[in-house]
Amino acid sequence: MPPLFLASGSPRRRELLTQIGVPFTVLSAQIDETPLSNEIPAAYVERLARGKAEAGLALLAVDQGCVLGADTAVVLDGQILGKPLDEADALQMLAALSGREHEVLTAIAVVNNQRCETSVVASRVRFRSVSTGEVRAYWASGEPQDKAGSYAIQGLAAIFVESLQGSYSAVVGLPLCETAEMLGRFGIPCWQCLEGDKS
Repeated sequence: MPPLFLASGSPRRRELLTQIGVPFTVLSAQIDETPLSNEIPAAYVERLARGKAEAGLALLAVDQGCVLGADTAVVLDGQILGKPLDEADALQMLAALSGREHEVLTAIAVVNNQRCETSVVASRVRFRSVSTGEVRAYWASGEPQDKAGSYAIQGLAAIFVESLQGSYSAVVGLPLCETAEMLGRFGIPCWQCLEGDKS
């Protein structure tokens, strides 16, 4: 079976891949994440996931394995909410999300030297009303500082989430159902940790 490389610095994605029993090696693949003019959010996350995977593949020797790339965006009213620039930016984003439903798009891409597959998974998240005091306390925790949309559903912000339609793991950063299926098509099974345990 081909070795898998993860082109992501995200600890959440590393944890999720480990959760489904897929061994991997992390690659540092830097790309320009600036949205293109008039680029819709789904096309943006798909382009970045593919770009990260292809940048990772370029670091490998020929036929050395497969590379997985992923990208996640929080979308409100058709606009991408990126990582906050500062406290004021985070307060503005979280105030906009308060009491409303928004979309979370996560794209995955798997590439080798023969082909590339991509998929975009959309989920919908509704926040309860969040007070300014809660937002300030949340910012002070440090958690929102490097998160798309200024929040982490798997962290302290879980108390803001009233409902979720779609894939929880996709909102965290990697849709496990779709990722497992795609890796399987590249000859990389999940649950590899169970292969030697037949008891």
